[in-house]
Amino acid sequence: MSSKIISRCFFFLILLSISLGGYGQSKTPTVSIDVNLLQTEGRLPPIWEYFGYDEANYTYMKDGKKLLTEIAALSPVRVNVRAHNMLTSGDAIPGLKWSSTNAYTEDSNGKPVYNWKIIDSIFDTYIQRGMKPIAEIGFMPEALSVNPGSVSEETQLDKTKPKHYSGWPYPPKSYEKWAELVFQWVKHSVQRYGKTEVESWYWEVWNEPDLTFYWKGNTDEYIKLYDYTADAVKRALPTAKIGGPETTSPDGKSGGELLQKFLTHIVSGKNYVTGKPGTPLDFITFHAKGAPKLIDGVVWMNMGNQLRSIDKGFEIVSSIPSLKKLPIVIGESDPEGCAACPGDLHPEYAYRNSTMYASYTAAVMTRTYDLATKRGVNLSGAVTWAFEFEDQPYFRGFRDLATNGIDKPVLNVFRMFGMMQGNRVTTTSTSKQNYITIRDSSVRGQEPDVNALATKSTNATAILVWNYHDKNDTDVPSTPVSILVKGLPLRNVLLTQYIIDQTHSNAYTVWKKMGSPKTPTLEEYKILEAAGQLKEAYSPKYITPVNGETKIDFDLERQGVTLLKITW
Repeated sequence: MSSKIISRCFFFLILLSISLGGYGQSKTPTVSIDVNLLQTEGRLPPIWEYFGYDEANYTYMKDGKKLLTEIAALSPVRVNVRAHNMLTSGDAIPGLKWSSTNAYTEDSNGKPVYNWKIIDSIFDTYIQRGMKPIAEIGFMPEALSVNPGSVSEETQLDKTKPKHYSGWPYPPKSYEKWAELVFQWVKHSVQRYGKTEVESWYWEVWNEPDLTFYWKGNTDEYIKLYDYTADAVKRALPTAKIGGPETTSPDGKSGGELLQKFLTHIVSGKNYVTGKPGTPLDFITFHAKGAPKLIDGVVWMNMGNQLRSIDKGFEIVSSIPSLKKLPIVIGESDPEGCAACPGDLHPEYAYRNSTMYASYTAAVMTRTYDLATKRGVNLSGAVTWAFEFEDQPYFRGFRDLATNGIDKPVLNVFRMFGMMQGNRVTTTSTSKQNYITIRDSSVRGQEPDVNALATKSTNATAILVWNYHDKNDTDVPSTPVSILVKGLPLRNVLLTQYIIDQTHSNAYTVWKKMGSPKTPTLEEYKILEAAGQLKEAYSPKYITPVNGETKIDFDLERQGVTLLKITW
């Protein structure tokens, strides 16, 4: 072969090598993100510090206590916890979507008998860990229900469980007796925990009263219930915070109509107790859910559905000038609506064990902040309705944060949020996705949502970055990410990078590699327990900013999340 031919072949190989070097490892273009520490956007309220669940009796059980301890340790911020069935009659034996405290019964003469033992054990568990109860005032004790003995629809989710008879979703037969129950509960709480502590709690009335599943009365009867409840709470503790109405998604017909009617009543309606216009309201609550579907065997999320619900709720609140600045707590803010529906029976929920739940959470929390800013409302919290399910099979696919004491990837996102202190700072990304595009169309095209949320405190900055797409598919190339941080001090800084992906902070993939053991050995359990903790991508390292700037490059897997923490 001539030297000229050899040279041409060599030149061709060089061109091929350059081509493969540019696209062989990753076909996705680099996403550039600028973080400007000198441009603050105000305080970032810790809306992520809110959690909730149906099964209140899990609170003081073994795995419940373990998980609550971990949640309380997420950050210096006090965590708020909401649970259903705080006044429901029953034997305190929990089931899926079921719990009870038997706080109220009546003697043979119809006189009230109060029993705070189980409620106290629940709230004691919170208080001992420095947490705040979101005291959900509901559901109806059997002795007060207009339809006692009715079968609970909740038990239909599990045919093996005994039916519960309590009449819990009905209005009271006596609003005066109901009000006295509420008065006594608040009064007891003040006596047990102190006025200052109880003043810091949220007290809220019922859950999803626009659904016949949870409320068998009409809208006017719920509003009457709210008026009597608010009056009782304020009589027991005038400085207590009372709120509602905890409706379903405001962009739905039932949720939106009840929320609007409720808020109108609060401002100018005739109070059922006082007969005068207006009712106390210290914070506003509603729910927002996504809507995943199984398409050709693959889970497709719908973040846009959740964001449209949030935005509509903010729009309704902002339309009433006298209420616009009240704190808003999104009482349930989740990818879908049934935490107790397991993945083995509902394959559209197969995202829950994976990193997709983590990336979804990182993205949707940030977009919730953005929508609140756009509408000019006072967003205080967004409750993640996920906890744990005691003594269920490992990784069965419930919407939970841990399984049998083993943390899921999603819990590590909250550990990341816990390190984000101080003010939000401006970030810009070359990704085409933003809160408007995702609200309107979700993330369905070729490009994923690769974006960031960043904060700055006195001597640190934290930058949360995610690579999200609605399609639950990790078998795609990682995305190269280039972060330019501006406004750093003119000295060495320490960089720590935490990561959630297929090989970090992920007990689920480790469990699968073990062969998905139904009952892990003690040694396997310890390995899984360690794998569920938040991991560093590499050892922390010192870097030297140039003119107050530094560039950080890395690849981020699809559905991966990373946190860059820089301290000085």
